[in-house]
Amino acid sequence: MVQVAPSLLAADFARLGEAVEIVNRSRASLIHIDVMDGMFVPNISIGFPVIAAINRIAEKPLDVHMMVVDPGRYVGAVRDAGAHLMNVHYEACTHLHRVVSSIHEAGMKAGVTLNPATPVEMLEDIVGDVDMVLLMSVNPGFGGQKFIPNTIRKVERLRSMLERQGSRAVIEIDGGVDLNTAPALIAAGADVLVAGSYVFKAPDPIVAVSDLIDLSE
Repeated sequence: MVQVAPSLLAADFARLGEAVEIVNRSRASLIHIDVMDGMFVPNISIGFPVIAAINRIAEKPLDVHMMVVDPGRYVGAVRDAGAHLMNVHYEACTHLHRVVSSIHEAGMKAGVTLNPATPVEMLEDIVGDVDMVLLMSVNPGFGGQKFIPNTIRKVERLRSMLERQGSRAVIEIDGGVDLNTAPALIAAGADVLVAGSYVFKAPDPIVAVSDLIDLSE
């Protein structure tokens, strides 16, 4: 069954605690938190004190997506803020294996993210060491963007790579996920769907989460 990770980037930041409580009551598996530094991506989002505050009331594990330059510098801070999983961009890591190892040594699960133009084949030598691969289905930095259709083929190629290598990493998709795009993603082999605008702009976010999960039943 597909898992859903609502992205707090699309929530009302003036009511962030209420958004977390909504996710707590839903069938979501994770809470997705985007950290942006204004350099790797053109936007700036939340930092570690806010993540720690979220963690104090969250009943779902925190999936922290680091859209920052040199994310290896922040492994300790992400751990201390309460993250269950730390996701770093391939494009931002000069020494990716070292960063993945340090995330594991800190007691977290490690994920690697690919931008839309980065081929999945770039991860051929690391997929056996990570717990998650996140494919961006929009260009990172802003919520509410249009889904990039080529993502479907990327998911299929990544799923084949994981199976060929015996990797147990899960495939997560972030960007433009809704009831129109999710069925093809699930059929291609996606395990986790990050949903921001679709969930938090819905009349009932809890129902919206369930509707995505039910697509895989």
